[in-house]
Amino acid sequence: MEQATNQPAANPQIGEPSAAERKRQMVAIGIGNFMEWFDFAIYGYFAAIIGAQFFPSGDATAEMLSALAVFAVGFISRPVGALILGPMGDRIGRKAVLMITVLGMGVITALIGLTPAYATIGIAAPIIVVVLRLLQGAMVGGEWTSAATYIGESAPPKKRALYASVVTATAGLAFLVGTFFAVALTAMMEDDALNSWGWRIPFIASLLMGVVALYIRRRLSDTEVFNTVSAKRIAGTLEKTSTSSRVKAFIVTFAFSGIFGVALYYFVTYMNNYLSGPVGMDRFDALLTTGIVMVIYVIFNPVAGVLTDRFGRKPMNHIGIIGLIVWSLPAFWLMSTASPFLSIVALVPFAFFVACTAVTNNVLLVEVFPASIRSSGSAIGYNVAYAALAGPGPLIAAWLVAATGSLISPAYYVIAVGIFSLAILWPMLKETKDVDISHG
Repeated sequence: MEQATNQPAANPQIGEPSAAERKRQMVAIGIGNFMEWFDFAIYGYFAAIIGAQFFPSGDATAEMLSALAVFAVGFISRPVGALILGPMGDRIGRKAVLMITVLGMGVITALIGLTPAYATIGIAAPIIVVVLRLLQGAMVGGEWTSAATYIGESAPPKKRALYASVVTATAGLAFLVGTFFAVALTAMMEDDALNSWGWRIPFIASLLMGVVALYIRRRLSDTEVFNTVSAKRIAGTLEKTSTSSRVKAFIVTFAFSGIFGVALYYFVTYMNNYLSGPVGMDRFDALLTTGIVMVIYVIFNPVAGVLTDRFGRKPMNHIGIIGLIVWSLPAFWLMSTASPFLSIVALVPFAFFVACTAVTNNVLLVEVFPASIRSSGSAIGYNVAYAALAGPGPLIAAWLVAATGSLISPAYYVIAVGIFSLAILWPMLKETKDVDISHG
């Protein structure tokens, strides 16, 4: 398989940014990425309430399944967003896409928070929420891979995985803050108030966060890698990538993004609903349990970044996938006890394996595609995997429990996707630690 190139990346960029500039870049990407994923996270945390507000049926399980189905709908539009925003990133710049996505996400999420409930406007309410989720998914379809591309192209060659962990860690931090926001609202508000209007607060607040993130990101300059590729494109000297190389890059991206996405959304979206729903744990205890583990997950990300830079992308990616395959059943068995302590014991190793797949996913998105098609290629491969495998994950997990009556049944989907991904990556994924990412 052809990566960016097989030559060592001793000096892959012309005019590398200074340490101060890199710090500003990391802050701008991190804050914007945090806001994007906070918006996405709060839908998952309030899925049960949203189900009752917009899909009332009198059956808590049916309402939850409806809300999670709409959560999955947001992933259907991600490839559409990738098809539009990915090529824009390759043509007009990584910065432009990062500004579009952060503002778009803030506006759309606020509109979800302002949508009247089913009891007020009837069938229009769920229709509006579905449309907004589709638009939200399109924004996210451009954000993650654009952020990974920007930070990867700006990073020191020997620390690309560590820098990539900024994207994954700030996403984890967003889910963490979303968890504690939900904990605080649950603790401070009566159930009636929380269910009727309290859940809307973080949705509406996302507009302010979007404006702040946009202001910070507007000070970014595009990467030297992009500027060099643009100059080559104008001069007509840009190298072409073969169709076979593009197909291989897409296949491996689908595989490593698929298992990462499934594991991530099990971890950050489904686990809280699983513990407070089928398992029967008190909602406050479930939120607190998942919040504690999210703190550990955020810490695991830079650790995984350092290990990935030291030992390579392929071994750390495989450790994450094999860990998820082996540990999922024991983890769900421990969580099924409804013990907060045992649930933490279950989720800490799970969090480490997710972090391994997260960091390697982000650095590989930069390294398996040549610079000229990096934004579009990584966006399409990543988001198709999310639409096909990750987005339906929480819904499939909830359905498995409802259909089988077994509290450990959600583990089977993680295991199946893990085996599928490993079967592709073991023979096809080449080590990319030392590739030249400036190759066009």
